Amino acid sequence: MKLYIQQKVFSIGDSYSIYDDTQQEIFRVQGEWLSIGAKIHLYDIHGEELFFIAGKVLSFLPQYSIYRGDRLCAQVKKEFSLFSPRLTITSNYGDFEINGDFWDHNYSISREGRELGVIRKEWMTWGDCYEMLVYDPSNAPFFSALVIAVDQCQHNEN
Repeated sequence: MKLYIQQKVFSIGDSYSIYDDTQQEIFRVQGEWLSIGAKIHLYDIHGEELFFIAGKVLSFLPQYSIYRGDRLCAQVKKEFSLFSPRLTITSNYGDFEINGDFWDHNYSISREGRELGVIRKEWMTWGDCYEMLVYDPSNAPFFSALVIAVDQCQHNEN
């Protein structure tokens, strides 16, 4: 399943639309305005919240937690590294590895050595725009939340 994540440039707070390959919007992402720390919601097209992303306040390196309802599903943490960015992802779905070039936002998501998805940043666009290939469509909502958390870790450092 191919998805496109498009940041809305002229919006208050973080806002994204997520489209399928037929350009139909399937998810919406909306950040809370005037909140302490990042608080971002991933909704389906009917307005039902699928995931909630919360940034940890007052941490040395960026950390984001992903919740489904009240249940913690995953944590994305940026690790200290001198030359290339490194993230760790622990989750209820297993621990994920992100491999590739974080600077250019071309990377894959894998678990236990098995590639589950590929993310590629598109250049020369208004706002951040990503193309995501998810091999199992049931992973699409969680991987969408994961990409938003990774984007926050890379761009919205404390």
